[in-house]
Formats: sequence, C-alpha cells, structure tokens
Amino acid sequence: MTQLVNRLRGDKVIWAIVFLLALISFLPVYSASTNLVYVIGKGSTIGYLIKHLVHLFIGFIVIYWVHKVPYHYFRALSILGIPFVLVLLLYTLFQGTTIGGANASRWIQIPFIGIGFQTSTLAFTVLMVYVARYLAKVSEKEYSFKDSLLELWLPVFAVLALVLPANFSTTALIFSMVCMLVYVGYYPVKYLALIIGAGVIALTFFILVAKAFPGAMPNRVDTWISRVDSFFDKNEDAKDDDYQIEKAKIAIASGKIYGLGPGKSVQKNFLPQSSSDFIFAIIVEEYGLMGALGIVFLYMLLFVRFIINAQKASSLFGKLLIVGLGFPIIFQALVNMAVAVELLPVTGQTLPLISAGGTSIWMTCVSIGIILSVTKKEEEVAQDEEERKKREEALQRIIDKELDLAEGEKSEESEANPLEPVLNQ
Repeated sequence: MTQLVNRLRGDKVIWAIVFLLALISFLPVYSASTNLVYVIGKGSTIGYLIKHLVHLFIGFIVIYWVHKVPYHYFRALSILGIPFVLVLLLYTLFQGTTIGGANASRWIQIPFIGIGFQTSTLAFTVLMVYVARYLAKVSEKEYSFKDSLLELWLPVFAVLALVLPANFSTTALIFSMVCMLVYVGYYPVKYLALIIGAGVIALTFFILVAKAFPGAMPNRVDTWISRVDSFFDKNEDAKDDDYQIEKAKIAIASGKIYGLGPGKSVQKNFLPQSSSDFIFAIIVEEYGLMGALGIVFLYMLLFVRFIINAQKASSLFGKLLIVGLGFPIIFQALVNMAVAVELLPVTGQTLPLISAGGTSIWMTCVSIGIILSVTKKEEEVAQDEEERKKREEALQRIIDKELDLAEGEKSEESEANPLEPVLNQ
C-alpha cells in the first residue's frame, strides 16, 4: 500500500479528497438503487453496486494514467480534440438515444460494448483545455476583439450550439465556466460583455425559432420553459419535476440532524433519479444535516486546494487548467445540491464522484488527472521522466533481443541449407 501511495504524484490532499468522496458514494448509491430494483423492477442492488464500483475503478485508472502525462501535452491534444468533439456532438444530436419516447439526444451507445456515453461532458473538458491554451498563448500579445472571435469564440459557440438543443443546463454551465475562465485569464472585460450579450441574444433567437417551428430540429425548449414556470409559479398541478422536488424536500426534512440511518431512506422508493440527480436528498435523509455538511465541507476543501495549487502553478497555462477544470466540478456539485433543496429549477446535473453514472465519473476523473499533473513537483516530474526512460530502455532491450533471435534463426536455416541462396538466384 505504501509503495502504491509513493507512486502517486501531485497534490496528495486532492488524491485523499477524491478517494474519500468515491468511498462515501457506495452506501448512498447502494441504498438508492432499490428504487430501480423494487419499484421499476430492473436489475439487482448488488448489480448496481458492482456497476458503480467498476465505474469508479475505471475512473481511478483514468486519473492515474492522465496524471502521469505532462500537462503541457494537452495543449496540442485540445487543438485536435475540438474538431473531434464537434463531429461527435453533431452525430449525437441527430442519432442520440431516445428514452421513453422522449427526446434525450445527449447520449450515444459505444459500439460493441453497449455503454451509454454523454458526449457533452467530453466536449466540456476538451473546450476548457482549449480555452486555457488560447488564453495562455495570447497573454503577452496585443490582440483585438476581432482576432479572438475566430480562434477562441467560434469553437466555443459551435460547441454550445450543438449541446443546447438537448441540454440547456449543461450549455449554461459550459458558457458560464468559459466566461469565468476568460475573465481569470485577463481577457478584456469589455469584450467579455459583448460575448455575454451575444450569447443572450442567440439563446433568445433559438427559443423563438424552436417555438415557431417545433418540428424543425430536435430540442427540449418546452421542457426548459415548463421547469422554469413550475419553479417560479407554485401551483397544485403535480408535474414530474414538481413531484421530484416535493419528494426531495420530504427526504431532506425527514433526515433532521443525524438522519434515519444508512439504508433507511423511505423517499428513495418514490424519488426518480434517486441514485444520480437527487442522491444528495437521499444522503441528507439517511445521514441528516451532519452528513450534508460533511459533503459540503469536502467539496469546499477541494475548492480551496484548487485555489492554492492554481496560485502555485509555474505557468499561466497550468493555472488556467486548474481553474477551468477544477472550478466546474465544485460549481456542478453546488448546482446539484441547490436543486435538491429547491434553490434552482431541476437541471439534471449529477453530484461529481458520488452520483451513479459512468460518463460523469470518468470525465470528472480526466479533469482531476490533468489537475494532478499540473500540481506535480519538479522532483516528481524528474522521477516520472526517469521511469519513462527506463521503460523505453527495457522495451528497446526486448526489441533487440527479438531481433537477435530472429537473425540467429535465419543463420541456422542458412547453415542447414547452403544451396538455398544459389537456388534463389
């Protein structure tokens, strides 16, 4: 165990918090999965627990693999990644999965293995790295608003336009986080104000077109409007979102100070998405206010570590990577918890590293891995480089040995058949 810990690079506090959040997730996911088993009649609780364990196991492999990569390599990868995610989002928009006959064009099925993948989460990560790369590149240059439109904002709005029809909450999250990142990256505020204004106008235009021509493109505009209306207009019409919020509030109220105890939630049997979007309500019901404060404390501690490491980063690109990839994790967690207590309309955002779901866990782990790569100390970078050279030398020795064996076998064949060169002529 000690040897494994010694092989981990980067901020050990971030490693500990991520591991603790993942560990905490098991009991709530196991408990909340009874909704899928006994109410919907799908799978088994042990099956869902094992599935969650596999997702987290793959996620930690992703963290370990990504954090070994020098973070400056992600500059070039983001440039290559933007065209890839645009094609993937376009494919998802028109070929995405439909759930229960409703438009849910945000998922695709990975061929051969049949696992669903939410492409907007990948696009989010790639886009934040791309924006950080651009801001670091132009930090010491004089540039105009026109110069940034093509290279910075065109890819941003292209991604937003492809995510928006199926997922408004993720679009809003991406746009707000990009605006936050460019502000931190010393992008002129007057230019940023123009971009925000253009974004509001574009969103209004999209909604008007979608309402005027409802069959022209796949979209969920009616769902967005319904959720906002139900949030601000409290009436007695029991809509799906109202039902979810009511059950979440009952669960939170039932938890009181210390909760009902692990596995003793009642509302998990009535609350849809109890193991993903509304898992915070189940945590509060079973572990009470103390459990809720514990979860909030861990996310805030993670936030503080992101700030500290951003300040310590040796380059502007590293600083922007931590801000651009780390802050959205905390913001998404706050949004998820705010929805559960009815401070925000229903959004469909998961609780990072705790909610069940492969895509959310894996892409969060990619972000954590990149952040840990930035936080590596100089001696850790040197150790990684030494390990890489040793692996290359070992691989070269194996190749040389195989070549020697092949040449030896060829020599033996020549000695066994000395007329073969003459016959070949």
